[in-house]
Amino acid sequence: MNQGYSTKVMEHFASPHNVGEIENADGIGKVGNPVCGDIMNMYIKVTNNVITDVKFKTFGCGAAIATSSMATDMIMGKTIEEALALTNDAVAEALGGLPRVKMHCSVLAEQAVRGAIDDYLRKTTGKGLELRSDEELHEHALVED
Repeated sequence: MNQGYSTKVMEHFASPHNVGEIENADGIGKVGNPVCGDIMNMYIKVTNNVITDVKFKTFGCGAAIATSSMATDMIMGKTIEEALALTNDAVAEALGGLPRVKMHCSVLAEQAVRGAIDDYLRKTTGKGLELRSDEELHEHALVED
């Protein structure tokens, strides 16, 4: 699979972190890309505004699995506000970069995190996030090349 992937991407693909589901999760983000077929589900547990547990289930390519894994590492132990600052670019950078054609995987990881937080906020405050559209996120990923 090493088609221009960094060592870090290969590590997170071969041994992904935080795989699974959280029973009775406080927030669940479900996203997918109909073009490539990747599907990500992100589950969070929140205590006192801090993400105390995060898990994911991803059906997709190696880059999708690696970005999901890295995103969970990056938001574990963070406040909701800190986790909302996560960007697809930060995920890709933490992985040592992604091939341009795989940047959409980092977009899905960002969307899954934001979706889980949105679900958590809707359940706890009755008001969710203003979520960016797929088109905006994908344009952002392509512009940042």
